[in-house]
Amino acid sequence: MRVQRCKGTRDLSPEEMIRFRFIEEAFRGCCLKWGYEEVKTPTIEYLHLFTSTGTLTPGMLGKVYSFLDWDGWSGERVVLRPDGTIPVARLYIDSMEDKGLAKLFYVTNIFIFEETGKETRERWQGGVELIGVSSPLADVELIILALEVLKKVGLEGIELKLSPVGLIRGLLLELGLSPGEQVKIFDQILDGDVEVLARLKPGKPELDEALSLLLDLKGKSSRFLKNFKGLFTQNLPELDSCLDNFISIVDLVEALGYNYQIDIASGKGFEYYTGVNFQLFIGEERIGGGGRYDALIPLMGGKNVPASGFALYFDRLMNLVKPATLAKPLAQGILIKLEAEAVKQGFNMAGYLHEAGYVAEFQLEAQPPANLRWMLEVRSKAPLFVLTDQVKHRRFEAQTAAEVVALLGEK
Repeated sequence: MRVQRCKGTRDLSPEEMIRFRFIEEAFRGCCLKWGYEEVKTPTIEYLHLFTSTGTLTPGMLGKVYSFLDWDGWSGERVVLRPDGTIPVARLYIDSMEDKGLAKLFYVTNIFIFEETGKETRERWQGGVELIGVSSPLADVELIILALEVLKKVGLEGIELKLSPVGLIRGLLLELGLSPGEQVKIFDQILDGDVEVLARLKPGKPELDEALSLLLDLKGKSSRFLKNFKGLFTQNLPELDSCLDNFISIVDLVEALGYNYQIDIASGKGFEYYTGVNFQLFIGEERIGGGGRYDALIPLMGGKNVPASGFALYFDRLMNLVKPATLAKPLAQGILIKLEAEAVKQGFNMAGYLHEAGYVAEFQLEAQPPANLRWMLEVRSKAPLFVLTDQVKHRRFEAQTAAEVVALLGEK
């Protein structure tokens, strides 16, 4: 019987790992330059971490991998993490709450069950969480950081969609719906069913008008938002500050010269968003997104701490990075070619080169790899070392390892 991998999983070949590491290094580099620190959380978390706070939509909870972690005669139900943000929020509550402001990032895998197995069940993403500050500046910093990473990996034609999720939540509250009804309708909106708002019948003229205005927001500009505010908050003044915050974010994005669209249903999949939400697309492919989730940490038992974040979907980005972006000049590595009588000398030489900071490997096949600049022949008689520059087509002889390193340093 042929051995097969699990349905819905994928192997990453050496070529694909080059793409993965390229994206990961760009992501890590940008995060570090913006002052974020790297963290890592466990693959397994308790199920109640995701259920007790209502952080995931019912649709997502139905797709988690859960099982009992037995301890004697009792056990806790645990899950393979279906989300990256919630475990980081738990980490913050566990050990970082006294710190106040925390700027964190991570590269992690998440697990989501998909019935057909045609889509990937294990997915990789790079996430950023900005905990302890609530301001339009903080939200825009995250948007710009995400766009900076995408630019770094050579992607073009990024579409940025902004959603006033806090405004939608506030409006649902004003409609007088029960908490259960609010959650149900909010989930439908996040799953793309914007028309659920159009089907509501508030029975109050001012709420009917507010719903109509909200549904007409798609694709509008900052200028339109300011006109919209006068009409919308005339009927619902309690939502004035929420709309002001969204307008400030849009104003900043516009001032920085970025194109965007307003889309009230762009927060798909997560109940914990409370403020602005943003999603990033290339064509129809959603490649990342995030937003503000000020209620999450308090709901999980932490202090009243604001937070926001985003994730970029590495699996999807790997398919979009162009081969030309990955092309590199011939590496400064060294291919060591051994004579049969000089094996010990060759291993000693490889160790010396590694200590000196060089990449060095043995030639195990007749054809040397094309991505290494240097060829070093290790011989049993003088000259003991012959170094060839495969770019400049020059040849050098040496008698000691120190002489080889000196030659490499000069070229």
